[in-house]
Amino acid sequence: MARLAQTHGLTDVQQEILSTVRDFVDKEIIPVATELEHRDEYPQAIVDGLKELGLFGLMIPEEYGGLGESLLTYALCVEEIARGWMSVSGIINTHFIVAYMLKQHGTEEQKDHFLPRMAAGDVRGAFSMSEPGLGSDVSAITSKAVKDGDEYVLNGQKMWLTNGGTSTLVAVLVRSDEGHPEGTAPHKSMTTFLVEKEPGFGEVRPGLTIPGKIDKMGYKGVDTTELIMDGLRIPANRVLGGTTGRGFYQMMDGVEVGRVNVAARGCGVAQRAFELGVQYAQQRHTFGKQIAQHQAIQFKLAEMATKVEAAHAMMVNAARKKDSGERNDLEAGMAKYLASEYCKEVVEDAFRIHGGYGFSKEYEIERLYREAPMLLIGEGTAEIQKMIIGRRLLEEYRFQG
Repeated sequence: MARLAQTHGLTDVQQEILSTVRDFVDKEIIPVATELEHRDEYPQAIVDGLKELGLFGLMIPEEYGGLGESLLTYALCVEEIARGWMSVSGIINTHFIVAYMLKQHGTEEQKDHFLPRMAAGDVRGAFSMSEPGLGSDVSAITSKAVKDGDEYVLNGQKMWLTNGGTSTLVAVLVRSDEGHPEGTAPHKSMTTFLVEKEPGFGEVRPGLTIPGKIDKMGYKGVDTTELIMDGLRIPANRVLGGTTGRGFYQMMDGVEVGRVNVAARGCGVAQRAFELGVQYAQQRHTFGKQIAQHQAIQFKLAEMATKVEAAHAMMVNAARKKDSGERNDLEAGMAKYLASEYCKEVVEDAFRIHGGYGFSKEYEIERLYREAPMLLIGEGTAEIQKMIIGRRLLEEYRFQG
C-alpha cells in the first residue's frame, strides 16, 4: 500500500485531477508552507498556481467556464491541499461555498455576472454569517438590511470572515424584516446579500470597512477579519435569488457542503501528521533500535492510521450522498465531527512521537499542532454537529408507540 486513504471507484478524469493536485502540493506547497506560515504571509504564488490549475472553478458548471466536477472531486482535492498546508484549503473553501450558493440559488443574471469570473479566479468569494456576540446561534444575528427605494441599507458588524481582505465578493447574511410581520421566526426573516468590494483593508467601498487581520494561534497566511457595515447601500438585484427571507436556508445549504470541506481538511492534516510520525519513528533511535520497533510506538501508528482511514471513508460517503442529490446533513455532520476530532488526536500522537523536537518550530508537526484546533470550531463546533446528528437520528428512528 503506497499510502492511506485511497478512494475507490474514481473515473480516469478524477484520478488525473487528483494526481495533478498531489504533484502540485508536493512540489509547490509543502517545501514553503512552514516558512510562509511562520511569517503569516499570504501565499500568492501558490494561489496563482491553483488558479492556473483551474481549481477555483472546479465545481462551477462548464457553461460558466468551470470544470463542472462533483463535490467528491472537490473534497478529495481539498484533502490533498490541506495535507500540504491547511490555510491554502481555506482560501479556496469560502470561494467554493459562495460559488455553490450562486449555482444553487442565484438568479440567472447573478449566475451570468459572477460565475464565469469566479471560475477563472478573477473574482474571489467569501461568506459571512457569524457576529461578535452570537457564535453558533445564527438566529441571534443583529446585522440588518432596510429597504430604501431600489436599494437596501445594511448596518452591523460581522466576525470571523475568512478571505475578508483578499476577496472581492462576499455573501453576507443579515436580518431583513421587510415583508415579514413581527413575530416571524428569525430564520424566516434573513436574507443573503452579494456584496462586491475591492480587495484590501480599510474602507473597501462606501459604507464597508474590513479592519486588519485577526492575529491567530494557527491557520495563518489566510486573512481572517471582521466586516463592518455602516450605511452600506446594496441594489435590490444583489439579493441572492432575488427574494428576501431565504438567506438562512441558502447559507445552511452552503454550510452543509462546507462541512464536507472541513472534514476533507481534517483528513488531509491527519494524513500529513501520520506521514511525519511514521517517518520520524523510523529515523529516531532509542535503546539501540528505531523507535518504530518499540511496541508502544507501533500501537500509536496503528491507531493513527485507522483514524485516517475511518475519517476519509466518512468524508467520501458524505460527499457522494450530496452528489446523488439526497439530503446529507446527517452524513456531513458525522464526517465533520469525526474527521476534526480524529485529526486533533492523530496530530497529537505524531507530536508525541517527535518527543521534544515536536516542540521546535524547525519541525513541521509544530505547525500542524497549532492548525488542527481550528477544525474543531470551523463550520460548527462538535457540540453543534452532535445536536444535528441527534435530531436527524430521532427523525429516522422515530418510535412508533
